[in-house]
Amino acid sequence: MDWDKLRIFHAVADAGSLTHAGDVLHLSQSAVSRQIRALEESLNTTLFHRHARGLILTEQGELLFDATSAMVRRLETAEARIRDSEEEVFGELRVTTTTGFGSLWLAPRLPKLYEKYPDLKIDLMLEERVLDLPMREADVAIRMKEPSQADLIRRRLMTVHMRLYATPEYLEDKGAPETLEDLRHHRLICQNITATQVSAGANLTKELLTYEIPSTLTVNNYFGVLQAVRSNLGIGILPDYVTEDFPNIIRVLPEVESGEIPVFLAYPEELRQSRRIAAFRDFVTEEIIAHRKRMKAEARKSE
Repeated sequence: MDWDKLRIFHAVADAGSLTHAGDVLHLSQSAVSRQIRALEESLNTTLFHRHARGLILTEQGELLFDATSAMVRRLETAEARIRDSEEEVFGELRVTTTTGFGSLWLAPRLPKLYEKYPDLKIDLMLEERVLDLPMREADVAIRMKEPSQADLIRRRLMTVHMRLYATPEYLEDKGAPETLEDLRHHRLICQNITATQVSAGANLTKELLTYEIPSTLTVNNYFGVLQAVRSNLGIGILPDYVTEDFPNIIRVLPEVESGEIPVFLAYPEELRQSRRIAAFRDFVTEEIIAHRKRMKAEARKSE
């Protein structure tokens, strides 16, 4: 099969439109349409259902799109290896992690990485869904549990606990709880127990809700929980890593916390030699070491 035609087919299938694919490929709509017709004729099959709202892949089209997607991923891997210089770090790096960790811990520290490697292009994908690294949905991941996928290099970075936090203003107005039973007089801010989250966080939430707390606010990520806590809406369940960057919130009921939550960095075996991966891995590791030192220093001060 002609690679040019396959490349054009892949762009059309990805965009769902001849016009949009033409914009990406810098070709006219008629040129794109001719190539698709020629490919369909060479395969003696129909690849798209034509609708007024766009194009939909046929069953045969889905099979071909799966094949071209795999080809594109392989080409992207080859390009990454070729472009990775022994001396320089540049180009695109697709990083995936949870909304909470990415927005509350990682993003505020990225200026240091860009300062060191100004030619990096980071695509930060924040979502609870675990992306498929071997299938190159992302280059590197930071997750709140050890990845189960095969052919991954993984490194344990740190341990997180879920704890209770509130602002001094809220506690001054509503009073600080001294026991778990006192939570009945407060609003609990947390993730819904049915939302995608680490099991330790869900278990702590379930336990606290057994105390018949009359008022709750549930948010589908910890960034939203933090914003609600900072707005004096109640007592929130948050990961302990937020305390360093948000000193205006304080811990409530210090004996209450979740089980340990391991944080792992992982990337595909085939990117072992990537300079971009190495630069990001070393940067995150250094930041976590510095974070631990600061947290230990703060703990000693409070003793």
